[in-house]
Amino acid sequence: MSTAIKFENISKQYRLGLVSTQTLSHDLNRWWQTNIRGQEDPYLKIGDVNDRATKGTSDYIWALKDINFEVQQGDVLGIIGKNGAGKSTLLKILSKVTAPTTGKISARGRIASLLEVGTGFHPEMTGRENIYMNGAIMGMTKAEINRKFDEIVDFSGVERYIDTPVKRYSSGMTVRLGFAIAAHLDPEILVVDEVLAVGDAEFQKKAIGKMQDVSKGEGRTVLFVSHNMSAIQALCSKTIVIQNGSTVFNGNVNEGIEFYLKSNLFVRNSIKSGIKYLNSEFIIQEITIDNKEDNVLFLDQNQHSFIVQIKGVLKSSKKLAIELRLFDSKEQVVALFSPGQLQGELKEYKPGKFEITETINLPLNLTKGEFYFDIDLIHPNLEGYMNIPKHVKLVSKGIVGANGVELNYSDCGLIML
Repeated sequence: MSTAIKFENISKQYRLGLVSTQTLSHDLNRWWQTNIRGQEDPYLKIGDVNDRATKGTSDYIWALKDINFEVQQGDVLGIIGKNGAGKSTLLKILSKVTAPTTGKISARGRIASLLEVGTGFHPEMTGRENIYMNGAIMGMTKAEINRKFDEIVDFSGVERYIDTPVKRYSSGMTVRLGFAIAAHLDPEILVVDEVLAVGDAEFQKKAIGKMQDVSKGEGRTVLFVSHNMSAIQALCSKTIVIQNGSTVFNGNVNEGIEFYLKSNLFVRNSIKSGIKYLNSEFIIQEITIDNKEDNVLFLDQNQHSFIVQIKGVLKSSKKLAIELRLFDSKEQVVALFSPGQLQGELKEYKPGKFEITETINLPLNLTKGEFYFDIDLIHPNLEGYMNIPKHVKLVSKGIVGANGVELNYSDCGLIML
């Protein structure tokens, strides 16, 4: 199998807040060193790593640093990493939206990119006109585009608006048409960033199916960036993990997903740090799990329940209940602990201090892996008061199943993000 894409020592440097250096002395120095003396750019020797969570000591930042890997023809490569890790910058360099500071990329064939909503579209032109414009940019003849036109429109599902200017499309419609164009104009390499998350569930399913057809049926190469681990697992044949602008993993998909999830270290802090208030009528004073405010709760093989307690102050009378959702590491809901399923009664709390407690019994059929909780304080079917989104990470040491057989889980505990 031949190599479709080869990244060799790719690095990208930016000066924060500026285009070029915007400093005459810097620009003259760069020009003198590189053009007259034939030496490397002196500003390549400075700069901080790409860590968005730290302030840094330099105005220069390495969005990418020494990226090296190859993608074989027909591979579907999943690129995963935190927000700001450098994934989109990598794809922009491949798509020639921007140039690398150092290194080079070798790619065989036409590249079709869908990097963000509206990429490659002229808002004043109709959907029909944008299809022909994108095809022409990719080097296709009008006859070739004509053969694909009906298929593109049918796949996108925007036939009624195909002669309407794209500026009047919703973001979902724009993504539908953009993906349909990118996938159907016979590119040798298809590059798709996180934009599929904008589409609805039906379109996401169609898009993933099309990418599978493009790679397996037609032998084309796909680079796919997503935070949806289920999509990465279903679609990709290999994966790389990017962290702070560098590749830290390159290999098997399942191993890459596990590496990525485990590399997201969690800081110990107060459970209250994740609160999002949805109503101004009360203040949360304390949240505990098993009477601990600490963000870590370890579960042994004999414990498969825990107590959530919320204390605060109400400004007016409210009916309150606790609701939790349990997600797996691929962000799929695996259990719902709603007021109707829990033991606690819905009661009305008077103005002043309140305290609400709920016992959560974990499912006995959890598979090995990591799980996350949303914690909500609500009036069922009426109003939400407080939300802690996916703020709880659960990895059990081993829960005894209904038949008395101990389930084999990995070591860890209940960790608050």
